[in-house]
Amino acid sequence: ILKSRATLLEKDNAPDLIRGSDPNRSMASINELSDYTETARYNGDLVHVKELDIKGFEMRSKLLTYIRMCRDLRHENLNPYVGFLADPLRPSIVMEYCSRGSLNDIIHNDDFKLDWDFKLSLLTDLVRGVRYLHSSALKFHGHITSKNCVIDSRFVLKITDYGISGIMERCKATLEFETRDLLWSAPELLRDLVLLQKGSEKGDLYAIAIIFQEVILRSEPYSTTGLTPEEIVKKLKKPPPLIRPSVTPQAAPPQFIQIMKQCWSEMPEMRPGIDEVYDQFKKLTGGKKANIVDTMFKMLEKYSTDLEDIVAERTMQLEEEKKKTDQLLFRMLPPTVAESLKMGRNVEAECFDEVTIYFSDIVGFTTISAMSTPMQVVDLLNDLYTMFDATINDHDVYKVETIGDAYMVVSGLPIRNGNRHAGEIGTLALVLLSQCGKFTIRHMPQVPLRLRIGLHTGSCVAGVVGLTMPRFCLFGDTVNTASRMESTGAAFRIHISETCKLALDVLGGYITEYRGQTELKGKGLHNTYWLVGKEGFDKELPEPPPVT
Repeated sequence: ILKSRATLLEKDNAPDLIRGSDPNRSMASINELSDYTETARYNGDLVHVKELDIKGFEMRSKLLTYIRMCRDLRHENLNPYVGFLADPLRPSIVMEYCSRGSLNDIIHNDDFKLDWDFKLSLLTDLVRGVRYLHSSALKFHGHITSKNCVIDSRFVLKITDYGISGIMERCKATLEFETRDLLWSAPELLRDLVLLQKGSEKGDLYAIAIIFQEVILRSEPYSTTGLTPEEIVKKLKKPPPLIRPSVTPQAAPPQFIQIMKQCWSEMPEMRPGIDEVYDQFKKLTGGKKANIVDTMFKMLEKYSTDLEDIVAERTMQLEEEKKKTDQLLFRMLPPTVAESLKMGRNVEAECFDEVTIYFSDIVGFTTISAMSTPMQVVDLLNDLYTMFDATINDHDVYKVETIGDAYMVVSGLPIRNGNRHAGEIGTLALVLLSQCGKFTIRHMPQVPLRLRIGLHTGSCVAGVVGLTMPRFCLFGDTVNTASRMESTGAAFRIHISETCKLALDVLGGYITEYRGQTELKGKGLHNTYWLVGKEGFDKELPEPPPVT
């Protein structure tokens, strides 16, 4: 027994030693090491100080015996008495300090994610604590609320404030209640002020049922009614109708809801005993001791596994999005060039000694466009170039660009392929020509799509131009000559230069016809040829019209 608040800060007290009082220092000493009046240090440890409103307090033998009986109560789910502060001005119960605060704090703290296992663990601790009290010499608590159920550092729930009604009775003092504090009180206690001061076993059962509702719904008592505490207390005192919280079947298992409703029965004798409630909770927990720390570890393990799965899933999604981005980038730039740009390296222009360039356009495209709507022109080009794009994937070529109806492809860069470039482009030209012979314009099914192709082999320079929407461009006389070969060609024919013909001859197997000398703009007369087939090429080629 501590006689003065000053002794709370001394380190050589014995819990049963009665010391002299120094009333002038009491409040100053308790606040020296604390931000709150209900917290102090005793023997170096934090303790909780529950001040009692008792006028003219005096320690008598019966009261001392009763306090020692309360102090000797020991259970995992009771917050034990450290001692009693026998200060005449402000007598207080000194209990162990629980760092997690009250159950009410946990319920209304959104940072705590309370799943069903977490809730069941807390409520099982509550039932075990009440069961011990009911089997002890104290017989009952009398005024259990979610505020005097505290949580320690291991997330174990402990009941506190037990024995207060006995202390007040022995000091001939009365407890004062705010209306909100009566929401946990059973109806029969509210109707009898004397009984309300003491409490009862059946009253404890009603109180824990209201706490069940608080935890399950994470809300205030009777929150579903929408009434003020004063209105609720008035209806509890004078039914009908009976007023009780409303809990949906989805909020908790049916067995739990049934226990809760039995505990808040109007007639005390209809409420189950705490042993019966305890047995029902054992069935809910499967007979296992539902410790909150074990539940926390299970939750952490589950969250860790879930987090690993989420990270793996997100990583896979990221990889897929990266692939999509890379595919899009590789359609705009050669893969080797794109990789260099992604790594932040400058892409220097490079000279290639020998490449083969393909140019094609649609003969009569201006006339077709004049007879079509813009959307129809777009559909035509999209259908045609989608077919072309799918075809070039089967050949060692790179699509440089499309401008209107013009289509430009190159082989031999950016990755050199020896002397195969002419063969790759030659075979591609034959395949595309064959496809165009069977191509149908959707809005003009009777009009043939006449493709004109030109090929040339030579040297060129390739490089990336620009920062915004960078483009991989080809420069040099070879590009101009390939374009001239296309523009001086004919419908459904592949017009090739002499250098291209010689490159194909080296490879062998390509069938060409001499066209004669053709005047190329700005270059004079040059020997040119028609590529008309390839050995083993069995696709049907369209019949070209006569060359005028």
